[in-house]
Amino acid sequence: MKIKIDEDLPKAVAEMVRRQIQDTTTVVREMLSGTLEPDLWKIIQKEERFLITGDKAFANIRRYQPGTHFGVLLLRPEENGIPQLKLLISEVLKSWVLEDLTGCIAVATPGRLRIRRPKTADDSSRILSSGHND
Repeated sequence: MKIKIDEDLPKAVAEMVRRQIQDTTTVVREMLSGTLEPDLWKIIQKEERFLITGDKAFANIRRYQPGTHFGVLLLRPEENGIPQLKLLISEVLKSWVLEDLTGCIAVATPGRLRIRRPKTADDSSRILSSGHND
């Protein structure tokens, strides 16, 4: 698995992730700070990287449908600050294998991880079969 840490997260978060997944890089390290969201997204997808971010825009399931990308983890601590972000990423890394979130949009809040997984063929057949006959 390859990870990219967005510029809105501190270096400490990247270091914690890198301890588990060595192929972890950052937007800052690659001198991509200030890159517009659509352009950054294209770069991340071309590199086949999973994004860890604090930017809510990347968790928009209409724009970034699960299954159409390599995955996003949005960190949403209750309070701002490096200690809260470190605690939150630590919680995620202890409780989850990031590879299991590939292709998903996951939103981490203290004590909870909400996961939007790609739709499967079973999902669409259930939707189609739930219609009414007139």
